[in-house]
Amino acid sequence: MTHVAILTGASRGIGSSIAEIYLKKDSSNKLVAVSRSEKELKKLSEEYGSDRVQFVVGDVAKPETSTKVLKLAIEKFGQINSIIANAGVLDPVDQVSKADVDGWRGLFDINFFAVVDLVQQCIPELRKTKGNIIAVSSGASTTAYNGWGAYGASKAALNHFVLSVASEESDISAISVAPGVVDTNMQNDIRNKFGRNMTKDSLKKFVDLHKNNELLPPEVPATCYVNLALNGWDKTINGKYLRINDDAMKPYLQ
Repeated sequence: MTHVAILTGASRGIGSSIAEIYLKKDSSNKLVAVSRSEKELKKLSEEYGSDRVQFVVGDVAKPETSTKVLKLAIEKFGQINSIIANAGVLDPVDQVSKADVDGWRGLFDINFFAVVDLVQQCIPELRKTKGNIIAVSSGASTTAYNGWGAYGASKAALNHFVLSVASEESDISAISVAPGVVDTNMQNDIRNKFGRNMTKDSLKKFVDLHKNNELLPPEVPATCYVNLALNGWDKTINGKYLRINDDAMKPYLQ
């Protein structure tokens, strides 16, 4: 049976792994990939064929991007079964006393309002398929990391948004899952760029995880997100925020 997923932030890191695993999982799976990077999206479409992969190059923070995604999914594939909201940014990183409020607004536009916009526009289609929404959250949504006020607050808002959708939409499932500390460009930026605006103790955790080879490969959380999208989940965890190492996520890591 055909499954159509929308994936934001599809060109690198966890998003790139999600796309590859999802498309390899079943030849009937179809994907609408969204990113600002055209080169990687074109490569994905060429590898798997335009009959399986369509893409939108654009800024998720702009409402017209969500409109294009919805229109493309329905015109090319006829339905939407899943949204995997993966696009996100960490910057600005700094103490609240030095907050760049406009920078916070820009981060929220990407990490939070873009998801609200995409989901709101796609709800009528998701109702038809009894579809699902998977939000890529963060441990920072419930734990304070020095200088990460904007990022953590946006992910906390995302968790509550997921809870709201799950409580309001009886025919749509929604869940928010933190991927753990993953070996991506974001981690490289933390160590080499954003760390200067964090305390030494806060930065040390991420430096040590890298030095000790304890960062998760992107394929680990990507596998979890793909299995959630394709298989759904029990009502007991619907609307919840979970971490990838929670017991409820173990069946989705295979």
